[in-house]
Amino acid sequence: MQFLFVPFWGRLSDRIGRRPIILMSVTGSFISYLIFGFADSLAILFLSRMLAGFMGANISTAQAYIADTTSFEDRAKYMGLIGAAFGVGFMLGPFVGGVMSRISYGAPGFLASGLSLLNVILAYFMLPESVKDKSRPARKLRLINIHALKNAFRVPALRYLVLAFFFYTVAFSNLYVAFPLFTGSVFKYSAEENGYLFAYIGLLAILIQGGAIGRLVKLFGERSLMISGVLLLLAGLTFVPSAHSLSVLLSVVTLLSIGSALTTPSLTSLISKYADPNEQGSTLGVSQSFSSLARVIGPFWGGFILGTAGIAWPFYTGSMMLLIAFVLALRVPKKQSPETNGGTITE
Repeated sequence: MQFLFVPFWGRLSDRIGRRPIILMSVTGSFISYLIFGFADSLAILFLSRMLAGFMGANISTAQAYIADTTSFEDRAKYMGLIGAAFGVGFMLGPFVGGVMSRISYGAPGFLASGLSLLNVILAYFMLPESVKDKSRPARKLRLINIHALKNAFRVPALRYLVLAFFFYTVAFSNLYVAFPLFTGSVFKYSAEENGYLFAYIGLLAILIQGGAIGRLVKLFGERSLMISGVLLLLAGLTFVPSAHSLSVLLSVVTLLSIGSALTTPSLTSLISKYADPNEQGSTLGVSQSFSSLARVIGPFWGGFILGTAGIAWPFYTGSMMLLIAFVLALRVPKKQSPETNGGTITE
């Protein structure tokens, strides 16, 4: 559902503004989690998840809001705050959900619904509109808009960035299936012990994306951080099958965490900088749609290749995908001026 609707919400936010889309989507999330809490059949559960995917496809709108309200130089720093917020959720969400599930299986859904309602209230009273130019050209709005895809891929740098984002996300998301099965097989870790590892990943994401990323961008630039992050991820995935002690496992997890924390905000910031200022939501929607598609393919691939070729192969094939992402990242030009409009590059 996110794959289908992320570009749609992004384009709609370009036309009518970010605030209405964010208010509408968080209200929909409130309803979807309420249905989740009351679900008493598989059909109702799927309905709640479909609605959550439809309404939760607002990440491109949130990123476009960041792009609207930040300077060219500080873009990656504030994109990193979104990643830091995900890191906090990554740490707290599974823990809180596990505690609430002791009350009932519906209780986590009711809590999530309440948090979404709090989001609605905060957004209504505290979130101003970020789109100042109301004279943007109105194009026919479609669910699947080939024009937006062509526009994104017309600029070579954007094409490389979106495809690098796709291969990076496929490689990283196949860990969702493969990594817990690997630690369960090699270390006999339970869901609780894997939860501690994921909390560690979330903590590193908070430290880097919530604080360090802005200073790192000023020192090295987004392109260098993106390339370095992909290389760290490639090294981490390659050495996961060799991790047979806790110290090696933590070293590998550290590489994966730092690599991801550097790559995501750098990629997103670069995509927003190469996008036409009037099509931030649309272009970021295309990139997030490819990312959502990758999160469909990655876990499926991880489970499939693990079952057919062995427990090491999700990591080896993920490394191959990251190698493709690395080559694509190298194709991105080294310099870009803040006066770019839709990808005019200063070499």
